[in-house]
Amino acid sequence: MNDKASASPELATVFERAFAPLAKSVTDGRIPGGVLGIVDLKHGRMTRAIGSAQVVPARRPMTLETWFDLASLTKVIFTTRRILKLADDRVIDLDAPLTTLLPDLRQYNADAWERKITFRQCLGHQTPFPGVEPIYTYGRDPDLLRAFILQREWKAGPPVYSDINFILLGFALERLAKKTIRDIDPGPGFAWSADPENAAATEDCAWRHRVLSGEVHDENCAALQGSGHAGLFGTVTSVLDFAESLLDGTGASSNAIALMRTPLSNRRTHGWEHPFTDWWGGELCGAGTIGHTGFTGVSLMIDFDKGRAVTLLTNRVHPTRHFDSGILALRQAVGNLVYQS
Repeated sequence: MNDKASASPELATVFERAFAPLAKSVTDGRIPGGVLGIVDLKHGRMTRAIGSAQVVPARRPMTLETWFDLASLTKVIFTTRRILKLADDRVIDLDAPLTTLLPDLRQYNADAWERKITFRQCLGHQTPFPGVEPIYTYGRDPDLLRAFILQREWKAGPPVYSDINFILLGFALERLAKKTIRDIDPGPGFAWSADPENAAATEDCAWRHRVLSGEVHDENCAALQGSGHAGLFGTVTSVLDFAESLLDGTGASSNAIALMRTPLSNRRTHGWEHPFTDWWGGELCGAGTIGHTGFTGVSLMIDFDKGRAVTLLTNRVHPTRHFDSGILALRQAVGNLVYQS
């Protein structure tokens, strides 16, 4: 266990009680390890690591310098912020169809519903795309897979959370930058990979036949060799720095931050989630809270009303996802203890 703190006594007290469920999860063998971080504009910052960054095939300790596969936090830390910046700069209109940047989307059928979806609908997961699609099973050639995603006749259904929304937003960013996602600067403190000896290991992958560490866990992102829905790596410091930049208004425009907080449905804002019944962030945070999770075991929530952000970074899929890690209950417990009166 290690600590870094520049926190007031009040925040230290909050941190101690919120850290307890994480420590118990590690002690009980539910997760190998984790890092908790809290930043408060009035009371400072505190972080602590516990447990192991890797247990198979050899054990390594978790530290505050451990890099995490941030999985779907990529959607909010990288993709959403850049799409909203493009809207601020009037490079794109959020209510325009993606075809303004991806004219070849379903290019053989001018009436295809895919050609009508907008940037705003993708940000809020308000499209008919399926929730899960194993794109990586169609091959490993990233150019072929991009063409497949763009030209496939997708089966339409009710709006659900779908990575395809952010894969397409990533394609749009690539077209504008004239480079692949992995060649785009991920931002201060972030990267598209990490030193395997200084990263939290994820799964013993049946597809890649090895324990993953420092390379992206998400199979679709790996096959695409970079995408807008996953692939970002960072430390607790970089995640808290990002959160603090939104809290103090230096990390995005006031308009972009307002959109991040503006509901598009009963769960979704522009890119983020807001609290709903049985929310993973608990029930005691302020109404002005937004947040997101990542499949590898990471999460971030930002409470603008209270000027506070909380990130819980774990390697709950190591060495396998096929195990009840109790991650939902852990996230809820931490969130409620952070905001307990």
